[in-house]
Amino acid sequence: MHTHRTVPPAGDTDLLAALLDGMDAALCAFDPDGTVTHWNREAERLLGWTGREAVGRRFLTGWALRAADAEEVHDRVMGALDGPGPRAAEFAMVTKEGSRLLVRARSCAVRDHRGRPAGVYCSFSEAHRQAGPERSLSVAEALFTGAPWGAVLVDADLRAALVGPVAARMLRRDGDALPGLPVADLPRTGGGELEAVVRHVRDEGGPAAPVDLWVGTEDGTGGGDAGTAAGTGSGGSGGRRCWRSAFLRLDAPSAGGTAPPGVLWLFEDVTDARLAEQEAAQLRTRGSRLHRAALAAAECEDPMEAAAVHLDSSLAGFAEHAVLDLLVGERRLVRRLVAPCGASGPQPCLPAEPAGIPVRYDDGHPALQAVERCGPVRASFGPVDPLDEAVRPRIREWAAARRWPADTAHGLCAALRSRGRTLGTVTFLRGAGRRHFTREDTVYAEEVAVRVAASVDQSLLAARPPRPERHRRPGAG
Repeated sequence: MHTHRTVPPAGDTDLLAALLDGMDAALCAFDPDGTVTHWNREAERLLGWTGREAVGRRFLTGWALRAADAEEVHDRVMGALDGPGPRAAEFAMVTKEGSRLLVRARSCAVRDHRGRPAGVYCSFSEAHRQAGPERSLSVAEALFTGAPWGAVLVDADLRAALVGPVAARMLRRDGDALPGLPVADLPRTGGGELEAVVRHVRDEGGPAAPVDLWVGTEDGTGGGDAGTAAGTGSGGSGGRRCWRSAFLRLDAPSAGGTAPPGVLWLFEDVTDARLAEQEAAQLRTRGSRLHRAALAAAECEDPMEAAAVHLDSSLAGFAEHAVLDLLVGERRLVRRLVAPCGASGPQPCLPAEPAGIPVRYDDGHPALQAVERCGPVRASFGPVDPLDEAVRPRIREWAAARRWPADTAHGLCAALRSRGRTLGTVTFLRGAGRRHFTREDTVYAEEVAVRVAASVDQSLLAARPPRPERHRRPGAG
C-alpha cells in the first residue's frame, strides 16, 4: 500500500481542484513550511472559512486552531512528512463564528516526482459523524459474535448475507457455508414459514411482536420410531426446535423508495419451555376428557356401552381410529368395538363386524405383544412425508399386514388389565399426517385402557350364568 503521493503537474491543477471540491470529507493541504495550499468546499462548509481566506495562511494557528493547541496539532499533522505512513489524530478546531468543533483528522505526506517532501494532505470530519457508524459497527459485531441469541442478516433477495456463530451452531451448519443460501434453506424443515415471515417484514415491516417458529435442524431426526417398539422410547420433539424470533427491517435513510437493504432475524431457543407448556395444556385437556367420559359412562346401563363411551371420548385430538379386541383363550383376539374418526370428528363407536370371529393377527403383531407383556407396545412405519405419494403404497402395505386401516402409519396397543388378568387390548391408530405416539401418549392410552378394562370385566361378569342356589338342610344354622 502506497502511503505517499506526488504533486500533479501544473496542467492538472484544475482537475485536482475539482476532485478536492467534490470530496465528502473536508480536506486541506500544506507545503513543507506549513502554509495552507488547498482548502476544499467541505472544509469551508464545516468551519465557515472560505478557500480564499484559508489558502496562504501559516498553518491553522490563530484562526482555525486555538493558540494553546496549535503546537501539538502542528506536530501531529506535519509529522507525517517524516513518518512512514498516514497519521491519525483527534483535536478541536475553531469555526469562523468562534465555536469549537471536535474533528478526526488523517494526514499523509506528499512527495514530488523526485521523491522530495512536497507537503501534507490532511482530511478531517466531525468526530461525532464517525462515532455513529463506529458505534453501529461495534453493536453489529457484538450482536453477531457475543450475544446469546442467533443473528442472521438476510439481504433484499431473501438470502443470508451474514450469519453469526451462535446462529450457525443453532442451525448445526458450517457458518462459512451459509452466506448466500436462500433463507428457506437454512433450517432442515420449517424454512417455508421462515421465508414467508421474512418476505412480509421486507415488504410490509413488522411483525411488531416476536413469533415462535418450529424448525428442524440438520441433526434432527423428526418422525417416529421405526418398526415395532415397546412402551419405552424417546419422546419430546425429535429434531424440531422452537425458536422465539424477532424480525427487523433495515431501512436505508437515503434509499429514496428503493428496496430495503435487508432484514435482521434474531432468535433464541425456547423449545424446552414451549414443550413444557404444551405438556401441561395436554395434561389438563386429557384429564378433563377422562373426567367427562367417566361421568358419561356412569350413566350407561350396559357395561360395553360404557366401554364404547371411553373409546369415543379418547379419540378427539389423539388418534383417528381405536379398536377393542377381547382375549378368547390364550392368544386369540376377537374384535368387539371399532371407533373411527371421520372428517367431521370422532364417529360413534360401533360393534365390530363380523362379531365373534378371531382377528388374523400374525405372530409378533403389536396387539399380541401387548398381551404377552401385559403392557403397552408402540409401532410406527417410520419418518414419513405425508405429501410424498411414492411412500403411500408402502404405508398401505404396512397397515394391511397388521390388519389396520389403509391410512395407518402409527399404532399404540395397550393391554386391558382387570383383577390381575389380561382381558384383551385397545389399539389407537394414527395416519401418515400425524406424529408417532410418544411416552406421554402411552400414559394416556393406559389410563383409557384401565377404564375400558373395568367396563369389559363388568360385562363379562354379568354374562356369566348365575350360580345355583344351595339349599340348606332343615335345622341348619
